[in-house]
Amino acid sequence: MHKEGKVVPLAAATDRGARTPLPCLPVLLLQVRDKAALQLRQGLQALFDNADDTLFEMADKAADRFDQHLYFEAMRDLRLKRKSIERGFLDIFYDTFARIGQVDPLGFMAANEPSRNKAQMERAASVEGMVARVLSRDGLALDQLSLRLQTLLECTLAPQHNPLGPAALSGYFLQAGRNLGVGLRVKLILLKLFERYVLRDIDVLYGEANQLLAAAGVLAELPPAPRRRAEDRRNDSRRISATLEPDDIGADSVGQAFFASIQGLLAPARGRIAPRLHAVATAQPIGTADLLRLLSHLQHYVPAAQEEDDFDLGQQLEQLLLRVSVRSGTRRRIATADEDMINLVGLLFDHIHADDNLPHSLRTLIVRLHIPLLKVALLDKGLFSRASHPARRLLNEIGAAAIGWETGSEGLRDSLHLRVERIIQRLLNDFTEDASLFAELLEDFLAFSQDERRRNELLEQRTRDAEEGRVRALQARQQVQQALNQRLRGRVLPQVVVQMLVQSWSQVLLLAWLKQGEGSPAWRNALATMDTLLASILPQRDPQALLQHVPGLLKALREGLASVALDSTATRDFFQQLELLHLRACAGAEGPAEVAEVLVAEDIVLAIAEESACAPLRQPDEHAAQLRAVQRLRIGAWVEVLDDDEPLRCKLVARVDSSDRLVFANRTGLKVREWTAQGLAQALRLGEVRLLDDGLLFERALESVLDGLRQQQVH
Repeated sequence: MHKEGKVVPLAAATDRGARTPLPCLPVLLLQVRDKAALQLRQGLQALFDNADDTLFEMADKAADRFDQHLYFEAMRDLRLKRKSIERGFLDIFYDTFARIGQVDPLGFMAANEPSRNKAQMERAASVEGMVARVLSRDGLALDQLSLRLQTLLECTLAPQHNPLGPAALSGYFLQAGRNLGVGLRVKLILLKLFERYVLRDIDVLYGEANQLLAAAGVLAELPPAPRRRAEDRRNDSRRISATLEPDDIGADSVGQAFFASIQGLLAPARGRIAPRLHAVATAQPIGTADLLRLLSHLQHYVPAAQEEDDFDLGQQLEQLLLRVSVRSGTRRRIATADEDMINLVGLLFDHIHADDNLPHSLRTLIVRLHIPLLKVALLDKGLFSRASHPARRLLNEIGAAAIGWETGSEGLRDSLHLRVERIIQRLLNDFTEDASLFAELLEDFLAFSQDERRRNELLEQRTRDAEEGRVRALQARQQVQQALNQRLRGRVLPQVVVQMLVQSWSQVLLLAWLKQGEGSPAWRNALATMDTLLASILPQRDPQALLQHVPGLLKALREGLASVALDSTATRDFFQQLELLHLRACAGAEGPAEVAEVLVAEDIVLAIAEESACAPLRQPDEHAAQLRAVQRLRIGAWVEVLDDDEPLRCKLVARVDSSDRLVFANRTGLKVREWTAQGLAQALRLGEVRLLDDGLLFERALESVLDGLRQQQVH
């Protein structure tokens, strides 16, 4: 059986979860940990993304103002502490993993067992129920994982000490959220959300961990645990949803109230769809079900994105209604509420079509969803009140993925472009009135975008690491230059010594500063060796003292030059020349004089292996508004560079404060631009760069439409 050596890679030592010296773990175990951490982080993000909607709906349905206030306060507290809970969860996870087999993650719940109050007992019961459900469903896969971990670690691992067990994961979540100022009711809701978004897919985590260990030869003979079907997964999700709120699914009372509140704003636009039919006083409104059938007919004739076809939904509906009127012998029109919805969704897609935060090619694709989204809005007005609505989320996810898209060498055959095109075509072909198709396509797109995001995040992290390394190298170079200039500038010295110090010993100094820092013994010893060398080539009043120091000096020089792999021939030549210099120093004026000397008249500037080939670091600029905008930029914010033939979209991946550098990467995580804060502010003022709004597409469009309607009403 293959066993990994118990060595921790350098990268793991700097992991943000490993803040204190911890026991060494097998590399294979670190791989299991990192893959698990990635899935857990994504599950937590989904939890918090949906917690707001859940608490809002509960506040809306609350029986009294006290309960309503309770849920609203919980929403606010959760928003403020979301990041700290996510970070705390992962820190506890990393720490427990480092002490695998030694820590009981739920030990804090067992403390003071006899004195536990009713709230603690309810919380413990909720956790026990969650754990029992996971074990009944995925217990075999977890048992296999525990056996493999025991074999790898060569020790006994009790079930409650497995850092990937459901009890452990629940414990991390409870500990991370201990400072959350919410009551028991809200904590139980969060636990149910934890079960829905983190524990529901835990079988995937166990399956990948088992597969990784088995592939490395750890109990490879164990038969693989059966995988859950997608249908079972959906049923689990529905069951958890039902325990959270009985009428949560399909409830759109908040959406109904929202739509009713804005119908007054939409009134001025009434009569523009099928105006000839509205002009007839006796025209009878068609039902929503009939309107949906007409829209289902029309969605098959939506032109392709690249076709220049003026497809006007109002005109198309008018023609169909005229046919219906002729066939039935009665003038038919669209009901007022349905017309208001058509106008509202039409305004949303007008905004999306004009939204230059999205690339033009993907904009023209997204607006083809006009009819399917209109049908969803007619069927379920919860589209406007629930951020977790599948159709709304699908639009938002596509918009988020599209913001960084640019036409590359593959053009429109880019994987994202093709995936969005397939999704939209599937909806146009297959969507009638069953909104579950949106949920299915959302799940598919999330899997695609998460895989892509995972790859891109790895590249972005490498870019950040490279930038931090480059900044450290620059700082080290400046320190070494300063040390050399303090000792050499303005002096007449043997050329061979100056060349060795500038070309070779500078590398010894750089290595010592980078590896161990400015205050380290290695750095101080390298400086002391340089000082001793310079003193040893001066005329000596006491040659005997020089002879005592020379052996130690030569040893330190040889070890230092060997550490930077100086060519052996060059090393031999230098020491031969140094011997002559020492003889001259001992002999004074009577020594050999044939030694070339140079005046170090200017500052020494060391060459660096690689300078940035990106945008130049611009001179300071005093435009405060743009500078404030730059200072507010968060990591992940997108900009568009307009000074090239083709606009370039890139996002902020690193802010290096020590050297005032803002580093930007493209959608795939590769570095493409770099500015100082002042330089980027100047580029913004000159119109060479513009900031992109990467907020949620649906919310952005809806807010803009409502603002426009309110302004029209005022005027």
